[in-house]
Amino acid sequence: MVDLKGDIMRQIVSSGSPLESAIGFSRAVRAGPFVAVAGTAPIAIDGGVACPGDVYGQTKRCLEIAAQAIRETGCDLEDVIRTRVMLTDIGTWREAARAHGELFSGVKPACTFVEVSRFIDPAWLVEIELDCVAT
Repeated sequence: MVDLKGDIMRQIVSSGSPLESAIGFSRAVRAGPFVAVAGTAPIAIDGGVACPGDVYGQTKRCLEIAAQAIRETGCDLEDVIRTRVMLTDIGTWREAARAHGELFSGVKPACTFVEVSRFIDPAWLVEIELDCVAT
């Protein structure tokens, strides 16, 4: 953690994506009790696209990556206060919502589903952002 100003500390978390250094971003940033997780795509462990053509499977993978990032900041799923689910086809929102609900049914963060025209990789059907407050 790096001291920003006074006693507010900043911690960055990397997921190892080559896009992080190319774009200049972190998977997650913690500043004091606040954690923001960047738009998280369905990247498979081998670096390819997880679950091609499957919104539910891609959503689960996005959530796995984001959950790992927040754990690295010392937070957990119970600390998530907001999620943003971005889909290339809003008609598939129920599939994404099923994966979201499996993880967050007990937490119930504020949640928004939006349609976007596309992502960096056209095979990505969903990206997810999370915000947390450490308790």
